[in-house]
Amino acid sequence: LNRNMKMVPVPDQAFGNFFEGDCYVVLYRSQGSSNSMDVHYWIGNSSSQDEQGAAAILVTQLDEFLGGSPVQHREVQAAESSKFRSYFRNGLIYKKGGVDSGFRHVESNVYKILRLLHIKGRKHVTATEVEVSWSSFNSGDVFLLDMGKVIVQWNGPQSNRSEKLKAMLLAQDVRDRERGGRAQIGVVEGGDEEDSPELMKIMRAVLGQRSGKLKEAEPDDTPDRHQQTANIRLYNVSDESGKLVVQEVAMQPLTQDLLHSTDCYIVDQGGSSVLVWKGKEASIEERRSALGRAVGFIKAKNYSSSTNVEVMAEGGESAMFKHLFISWTEKGQTKGLGNVYTTGKIAKVEQVKFDVMELHARPELAAQQRMVDDASGQVQIWRIEDLELRELHPSSFGQFYGGDCYLVLYTYKRASKLQYILYMWQGRHATQDEITSCAYQAVAMDNKYSGVPVQVRVVMGKEPRHFLAIFKGKLIIFEGGTGRAGVTNPGPGARLFQVRGTHEMNTRATEVPARSSSLNTNDVFLLKTDHTIYLWYGKGCSGDEREMAKAVADVLSRQDKQVVMEGQEPAEFWVALGGKAPYACDKRLQKEETPHSPRLFECSNQTGRFRMTEVEDLTQEDLDQDDVMLLDTWEEIFLWIGRSANEYETKEACNSALEYLRTHPAGRDPDTPIISVKQGYEPLTFTGWFNAWDPQKWSVSRSGTPAITARGKTGCTATNGTGSPRTGEYLGPELLINKSPNELPKGVDPNRREDYLSDVDLENLLGCSRSGFQRLPRWRQNDLKKKAGLF
Repeated sequence: LNRNMKMVPVPDQAFGNFFEGDCYVVLYRSQGSSNSMDVHYWIGNSSSQDEQGAAAILVTQLDEFLGGSPVQHREVQAAESSKFRSYFRNGLIYKKGGVDSGFRHVESNVYKILRLLHIKGRKHVTATEVEVSWSSFNSGDVFLLDMGKVIVQWNGPQSNRSEKLKAMLLAQDVRDRERGGRAQIGVVEGGDEEDSPELMKIMRAVLGQRSGKLKEAEPDDTPDRHQQTANIRLYNVSDESGKLVVQEVAMQPLTQDLLHSTDCYIVDQGGSSVLVWKGKEASIEERRSALGRAVGFIKAKNYSSSTNVEVMAEGGESAMFKHLFISWTEKGQTKGLGNVYTTGKIAKVEQVKFDVMELHARPELAAQQRMVDDASGQVQIWRIEDLELRELHPSSFGQFYGGDCYLVLYTYKRASKLQYILYMWQGRHATQDEITSCAYQAVAMDNKYSGVPVQVRVVMGKEPRHFLAIFKGKLIIFEGGTGRAGVTNPGPGARLFQVRGTHEMNTRATEVPARSSSLNTNDVFLLKTDHTIYLWYGKGCSGDEREMAKAVADVLSRQDKQVVMEGQEPAEFWVALGGKAPYACDKRLQKEETPHSPRLFECSNQTGRFRMTEVEDLTQEDLDQDDVMLLDTWEEIFLWIGRSANEYETKEACNSALEYLRTHPAGRDPDTPIISVKQGYEPLTFTGWFNAWDPQKWSVSRSGTPAITARGKTGCTATNGTGSPRTGEYLGPELLINKSPNELPKGVDPNRREDYLSDVDLENLLGCSRSGFQRLPRWRQNDLKKKAGLF
């Protein structure tokens, strides 16, 4: 929001950078099955009241333009919600001052920079610009001294491994996005500064000689700590008398029948957050005033100005909101305790015959369906090769490889005028250079079309609805490999694809590990062998899903097709999958929406105090081996114990699970089963809640004990890439990254530094699992290692 109170777009390179003197509006479209939208307005600590008021008005107008479907959020600097922080995986950077006249294009090769960033947080990182002086440092945090061409990461003696790793990822992100990958990164351990004489010489040249001792560690703020309170109150907001009135309706436990479509309501969670619900038949004035009334409510209650605010429309309630009620029934859902998880098709995505003219005439319908048209426009696709664009022939459209990045330009007409959507698809195993080049090429193409295209960043496995529809039910996502000519992909052998979708607008096939444990009774799977393709029909799949799987199978191969019904598999089917094994066969895990979506929390005392932090977007990658994670599926509570979690966390997590149930606003059954599972030994009832779970992500030794341990733990066994075991302890990334051979710890092979990383650190730095890395050709391995500073 500029000084003229107008919204000015922020360039991609500046995402995650926030000026403290400004306000921002962030629109997020979910890439999951819900395709929901969230609108956040962010308030800088130094922004004016006028700017804050203008941002709130613009958010309300944007909500109306989008048909009232988005959930609105009020965010305050340094107290952002976990959902907001989850959008910026590498962290938030708070910059001094503000932007006076809109954003200018951010050049990627600007080096005239000198700043000191104070890094805070573990799961969600923030970086605040502080005075470039030794007086800003303390012994417990990580600091980045950014000098343009050189970035020095200084790790406080009391900082932990996770904080160091997160800071390194942020430094790499600054290097790649803002410096075009041309800045050098160095690491200094604050407790062993004499081990990095050259870097300390650089720091002293900027900061001078340090005098006196470092300041003591600062306690971490806990604005994102998950809090439940027994003081839940529901208020009615009405203007029947001609003026808006806020009146208390009920205290917890709350029931859904207290909400009437003709009114708006405020749910107060004891001051920790304020949620606003807008009935679909409420007056326009009530709906428009909802956000403002919530802010006024906070002031009247003398709550903190950083109190989280969410505003949602009837039918678009957030998971957190539903969890405040004893029970929650979706429209059309069968009622009854025994039907919490149904096996019918009541929540299936309704098949819509798109009327393009109606979509254009009713923007709110287009917003609700997340479809700009019926996906019948023109498509052009380029693959990133040697950091340049290579256009693909239409015969390969719809086939995406996890080792590549692609640009997909979609062209359609609206009111006889050409419109463009530019999708940037990023493979899970693509190099950082390829991902960066994809972004740069997108900017160039955007300029070619005079800035008209809508740019959409698409992460592999998170494709939005319209992207799926473009390929008319024939989208195939290969886990690894590349579509480049002349490059050998994984050799012959069985490959397994999970097919989801009921019509050509929502279908995709995703490659999963070719093992029996990957199967799911609710889906259709394609098993491609050297001689045939098996179409495996799970008992819970529908006829529409079977028809779509047949179409995908024809694209995948011209081989003979053989239909296999679940329970009637021939012996050769199981042989191709390496033998029969248990798989997800519980119909409660079907992909229909459940009344209460599962919620994931991180339980950690890494900062010195035990806390629970909610994690957005349920993925396997969010399970942190250093912590205990709590998964609430409503009928059960899972405690997932990471291999490096300490004893205190494990014990406290069990107590917290009991407290979580006892204090839950919906009056949960205190006897709800609490299930503890250990990393690498997850049961199907746990993994079934995660899409495309990889059972081999965390390796297990033959003795049946976990093969991974953290620094300071007992010895561990891992392969050294040649098949023979290596015995020893894993090392922190800071001991291996950008180190010359003589700077490495004794006994470390400088050519195989990756062997000394834990699986989690390796995946964070290289962007792929250990097994996936070992399957790559040597040139690709070396390329990844160079970019990560491990070569």
